[in-house]
Order: sequence, then C-alpha cells, then structure tokens
Amino acid sequence: MPRRVDAARRVWLAITERAGYLRRAVLGAGSERDELLLGAKTVVAAMAAWVIARYLLPPAVSTFAPFTALVALQATVYRSVRDCLQYALAMAAGATLAATLAAVAGVHVWTFGLLTLIALCVGRIRRFGQQGPQVAIVGFFAFSSGQGQIDYIGHLVASVGIGASCGLAAHLALAPARHTGHRQQAVADLYKTMAQRLGDLADTLEANDPDRSHLRQWRRDWHRLSAECERIRHTIETEMENGRMNPRRTSSGSGEALPRAREAITVAERGMDHLRSMTRTLDYALDSGELGNLPVGFRPRFSAVLRAVATATEQIGRASPADPDLLSARIDEAAAELDRVQQQEGTAPEASPAVQALQGTLLTDAGRLLADLRSGLRGLASTREDWSGHGARSVT
Repeated sequence: MPRRVDAARRVWLAITERAGYLRRAVLGAGSERDELLLGAKTVVAAMAAWVIARYLLPPAVSTFAPFTALVALQATVYRSVRDCLQYALAMAAGATLAATLAAVAGVHVWTFGLLTLIALCVGRIRRFGQQGPQVAIVGFFAFSSGQGQIDYIGHLVASVGIGASCGLAAHLALAPARHTGHRQQAVADLYKTMAQRLGDLADTLEANDPDRSHLRQWRRDWHRLSAECERIRHTIETEMENGRMNPRRTSSGSGEALPRAREAITVAERGMDHLRSMTRTLDYALDSGELGNLPVGFRPRFSAVLRAVATATEQIGRASPADPDLLSARIDEAAAELDRVQQQEGTAPEASPAVQALQGTLLTDAGRLLADLRSGLRGLASTREDWSGHGARSVT
C-alpha cells in the first residue's frame, strides 16, 4: 500500500510539474514558451516534409526528409543553418563513398566493411561537427538499399533538400524570440543577491548575538549561486548566438548588452570567491568564539566597508548600466573606507594572534573583492568600447 501511495504521489507531482510548465509557457515569454514553440514547429515541419517526400520521391528515401527537418530545427537560426550544412556535407560524403565503392568493387561483405571503416574515419573530420556519424549512416543506406546507384543518391539528395527547406522555412516564418532583457535582468538579480549577502554579513558582524544557522545556510547557498552563474552564462551565450541570422529586429543596444552581461558574470564569479571566503571565516570565528573578541570599533567600521562594497556591487549588475565614473567613485569610496580601517587597526592596542588573524583575513578578502570589482569595471568599459568600435567599423 505505501508503494502505491508513493507511486501515485510521484505521478501527481509529475503532472503538476508539467501543468506548471505549460502554464508558464502560455502566460509569459521565456525558455518554456521557446521550447514549446520549437516543438510545435518541429512537428509541423516534419509532417510537411514527410508528406511532400512521400508524394514526390520513392518510399525508400522519404524518411530522410522528416529526419532532416528535425536537424534543421535547433534552438537558434544560426545553429539550424550550421547543422543543416554539416548534415548536407556528411550526406554527400557518405553517398559519394557508397557510390564509389559500389561502382569500383561491387556490393559485397568486404566492401561494406571497407565502407564502414572509411566512413568512420571521414566522420571524425571536425568540419562535420556533431553530424559526423551521418557519413556512415547515409553510406549504409546508399550502399545497401540503393546499391550505390546514382538514381537512389539523387532521390536521397532531394529528400534531404525537402527536409532542410521545411525546417528552415518554419524557423523563418516564426523565428526564435529575443530575450536580451531577460538575460540582463538575470545578471542584475544575481548582483542584487550578492549585494544583499554583503549587507547580511555586515549585520552579522554588528549583531550581539549572530545567527549561526543563517551563516551556514549562506555557505550552502554559494554552491547554488555558482551553478546559477554557469546557467546564466550559458543562456547569455545562447542568446548571443540567437542574434546571428535571426530575422527578428532587436532592441537598440542589444549587441552591447549581451557581451557586457557575459563580462559581468565573470566579475561576479571572481567576487563570489571572496564572499565565500568571508562567510566561511565568520562561520569559523563564530564557532570558536573569536568573533566576540574583535575590537569594538572594528566591527562597525568593517561593516561600513561591506555596505559600501554592496552598493557598488549592485550598481555594477544593473540592467541599465550606470555611469562608469560614478561606479569608479563608489569603489574608490569603499577602498578609502577600507584603508581607514586598516590604518586604525594598525594603531590599535595589541590584540591576540587569533584576533589579528581574523581581522587580517577579513580585510584581505575585502581588499581582493574591491580589486576584482575595479578590474571588472575596466573590463566592462573595454567591452563597451570594443563593441562600439566594431559597430563603427561595420558601418563604414
């Protein structure tokens, strides 16, 4: 009985998850709607290719038309065109090998083995990309079903052409949507989370009774945020590819926004290393009791540094870029605050070695975080200049 209950619960959860997926796809633009539309376009294109090929070509080759339609409908127009060309090259290579061997040596077991060996070697050529195995597959069909005859190969080429035409026509009729704004917002949300975490660390330093469970939860969350960085980077790179050959018009400045967002993710990943280190240091200090031994003046001063860094961090990740000079000034303010803390601690009464080590670790992490933010700000500015220069060269 419990097993039936668990199975029913899993089925219900799967149904609920699928219903939520469909609801998100219907209600708003996003990856769910893109996947749903891609699936619908694939079904229509495959059906159209199969019907046309069945009407015009022999049944022995008609299956290649819907298969090619599947190849032609990828997530982006650029990827679709690239995969179509690679598949066409692989098909031509496989058909040529089959026709050549059949004409020269005939259709035999040993020639089939030789065809397999040569096709596998040719399929490893990098230019074929992921379509390399199709050299052997097409060669098998042309050699076995078509006996290497030119008529069969001609029909095969026509079937592939029908499938590619149907797939690309579906893409051009309803091109993939552009999501530049969504990608920028994802980066902005990530930086906002980092800024909030800095503020939380500042609150923990100033609190008389810090919450140990929150610190440990934050340490676990860093792994999730690191995975989120990888996911956002992947979506940005996919969106940059989506802009190539896409007939949809893009908003002004989208060509600059995506490289900037990708660079911002790189800066965020470096910054997370230092935030992770600070969180771990405070967790250990709280366990050992050294956090309470910090000088009374150090904790509010260092908390002010963290809040200044948090303000600069959130500004860097904004979807609408702030003035670089303003951002640089914010980082300089935080760096000046950090210098004051370091100078004051250098003139403070001698503390225990453990407390000195704790202060030094926190100050070092904050200094490295500021250095990476400043370096990242220069990288973001150079990305903008590179894009502007490229755009100017393209116009001329």
